[in-house]
Formats: sequence, structure tokens, C-alpha cells
Amino acid sequence: MHEIMIADENLENRAIMADLCTEAGYRVTVGTSITCLLQGALKKTARVILLGSCFDELPASDLIPLLKRCCRNLAIVVVASDISPPLTRKLRKEGIFYHLLKPVLPEDREELKQVVACALKRPKHCYC
Repeated sequence: MHEIMIADENLENRAIMADLCTEAGYRVTVGTSITCLLQGALKKTARVILLGSCFDELPASDLIPLLKRCCRNLAIVVVASDISPPLTRKLRKEGIFYHLLKPVLPEDREELKQVVACALKRPKHCYC
């Protein structure tokens, strides 16, 4: 089983993403703090991180460089609807795997499942 870590301040979004990933057969950890998030990256237990636009009072744009320093090839999926196009471009330059909208509609939920599956299909040497 693969480990997916979810880090989003919105409890409803976290629950939806956790349910979707659990239904797909993945082992899911819900981050409760930045310490937990960084620990997952450093110990290489998280292969994919689903990151909201803000977590533990820090914007994703501040967290991504830290996570990438912990694990350069970590697949970070930013799940947010409130990010501007210039910020999205900045996040892509920082090395996010994908940016998708919050899973509200059924097709959004399917997209999340497909993105996670795609991130996990990367060759083993792509991980930390």
C-alpha cells in the first residue's frame, strides 16, 4: 500500500480527500501540523502529499520549498480553488506535481483519484 498524506486546514476537504484515497486502497495519513508534514517527507513515509492552499497558518507557497528540501522528488498535489494564475505558475516552478480544484463535483473527485494514481505510478527512483 502507498502512503498519501493530506494537509489542508479545511476539515471538510480533508475528510473528502481522505475518504477518496482510502476507497482507492491507499494508506492515508492526515497531517495535523507542519511538524507531522515535514516528518512524513523526511522519513520518506509519504510518497504523495495533497496540500491545501494553506496549512497550519502557512500558505502552500511557503511550505512547498521546505517539503522539496526534505524530499526533492516528493509528489506534491496542491488542492485549492483560491489560487491565482500567477501563484499557480510560481508553485509549478517550485516543483509541484499537479494543481487541481477542490473536489466538489463527482468529476473533481475522479480527477483527484486519477492524479494520485498517476503520481504513484512514477518509477521508484523518482522518490526521495
